[in-house]
Amino acid sequence: MPIILAVNGIVETYPVKPVGPRNGRAESAGEREHHGRQSSSLDHSALAAQTAYQQQSMERPHVKPAILARDLMSAPVLSLASDSTLLDAWTSMSQRGFHHVPITSMHDTLVGMVSYSDLLHHVPELITATDTRQAARRRLAEIMTLRVISATPVTEVREIARVMLDERIHAVPILDHNRCLVGILTIRDLLQGIANHGPLELWT
Repeated sequence: MPIILAVNGIVETYPVKPVGPRNGRAESAGEREHHGRQSSSLDHSALAAQTAYQQQSMERPHVKPAILARDLMSAPVLSLASDSTLLDAWTSMSQRGFHHVPITSMHDTLVGMVSYSDLLHHVPELITATDTRQAARRRLAEIMTLRVISATPVTEVREIARVMLDERIHAVPILDHNRCLVGILTIRDLLQGIANHGPLELWT
């Protein structure tokens, strides 16, 4: 399933790049020989690591690979309406330890995203909590990011991770076929997936 890019309500498919080898440069004969000598010197360590990994996999046969967004996404998701205030977002994010909040319309469809850094950029006084009058007046609709990249529950995790790297974003909302919010996939979720789900070959 595709990654979706929405800007001001206009939805389009995010361009997918072909997945190729990490290094497309061909090796010379000298390089192959050098790498061959390196490989032979690491054979013992590689064999030990492979044995340990296989043993760990056998000890946890009930753990299945995390391949799709629904396998790793956090749900349910904290979201705020676009007419909520910056202070509402700051309070919710501070209390729950979140760094991103999806913003929804009156019909519960995704219309934007607000991050921790967005709040501090517009109202730096929030960090000191000495004067919250400005944050209590301003609405999230004024500062939210309108260009939102989202995915579906059956989008491959590897594709989402690639887009997050390319776009330098740290969270991707997960939407159903009606573009209603059903989850969110963050960098933290990806790291937990690597640690808990495996196999690691999915990530290479």
